[in-house]
Amino acid sequence: MNLLPYPDRRQFLGTCFAGGFGGLALGKGPLSGRIKIAVKYHMITDPTLSVIQKFELLREIGFDGVELKTNEKVDIAEVEKAIDKTGIAVHGIVNAGSPEIAPALELAHRLGSESVLVFAGEKKELSYDDNFAFWQDTIRAVLPLAEKHNLTICIENVRATFLKEAEEMARFIDSFESPTVKSYFDLGNTITWTEQSAQHWAQVLGKRIHKLDIKDRGHAVFGESSRRREGAIGTNGGEVHWEKVRELLVANDFSGWATAEVAGGDRAHLVAMAAWMRDVLDL
Repeated sequence: MNLLPYPDRRQFLGTCFAGGFGGLALGKGPLSGRIKIAVKYHMITDPTLSVIQKFELLREIGFDGVELKTNEKVDIAEVEKAIDKTGIAVHGIVNAGSPEIAPALELAHRLGSESVLVFAGEKKELSYDDNFAFWQDTIRAVLPLAEKHNLTICIENVRATFLKEAEEMARFIDSFESPTVKSYFDLGNTITWTEQSAQHWAQVLGKRIHKLDIKDRGHAVFGESSRRREGAIGTNGGEVHWEKVRELLVANDFSGWATAEVAGGDRAHLVAMAAWMRDVLDL
């Protein structure tokens, strides 16, 4: 097989699948047709499947893409073949295990991805202001490379970051004064380790939100109901108030990728996961 040159892969996939997000019929809610659904690659847990078979499985189930970690134990050449054979996009790269961002940007460019997820990990020995400055410098150093490859650097809200509140995340993103730096909004992470609700984060981050991680730790199947926070008022069987979050996403004209980040499993589990994602997003 003749693999496409790296710069053309995104254009190729966009041309082939521009008509309907992987062939799925449009759904019922206002976000239908505006959101593509994906999983993290490591969530496909069947050890008997090759890389291409895993991509084929995602296509059969109705997923549009997958997200890959930089430290994933996978043959990147096989990933390239799987992309070209199935049309399943590696829509983003998760910069895992290192503050160095440039290699993740190069991998994203090679695979025709749109973004690199970065979490600004807190250095305990530094003050808040020094953490802020360190991560500003780290990200600014690679902005030219991201711009060269037309990639977005998405900052995720995670427990390990020094950015503990939505207002802090917004201020950090705005400090770059660049459309290249956006938010990777993890809905479930908001409730677990902050006192701010998912809808509060969605309201504050607003149009800064570029991609979504779909997670609800209060859900009996796709979370850990024993860890559900007392007093959290959610919908769809969990602690995230999906209806309010959806309203804010619609109000801010969100469109793009939503990726599940929950416990992985076999085909049946992934089928149920896709249905759950469409339910909470009203697709």
